[in-house]
Amino acid sequence: MPDGGCFCGKTRIKYTGDVQATALCHCLDCRKITGSTYSTNIIVPGDGFEVTSGSPKTIAKKADTGNTITSHFCGDCGSTLWRDGETFGPNKVIKVGVMDDVNAFANAKPGIELYVPERVEWVSGVSGADQLKAMPGSEKVA
Repeated sequence: MPDGGCFCGKTRIKYTGDVQATALCHCLDCRKITGSTYSTNIIVPGDGFEVTSGSPKTIAKKADTGNTITSHFCGDCGSTLWRDGETFGPNKVIKVGVMDDVNAFANAKPGIELYVPERVEWVSGVSGADQLKAMPGSEKVA
């Protein structure tokens, strides 16, 4: 069971089941919650997801799609651990950087990049990853 946690260690998560997808997101919300140029995400089944310690806080926001996306973060250190919402069905979108496995990023090579038109120009696209204008179901970028 892969597990992970926030920066201060008070909030811990784990999941079972196969990763459903791997994605980079270049949207402005992901930039703000990561403090970086994009977020690296794994999408896992919600029925195998568990908070094992701590009581994460949440903030919900209406996304570009019009759907509400909820970010779950540690109330002490502020680390965003995962997001969920109707766009993702029962699945959880885990921020790969919170996982404990030192190979978590190596194992999460993106199969898709979201909000590619918002990608900063000095970051290259991931070879082999689908390049989308927005969320899945949107147009691919040529």
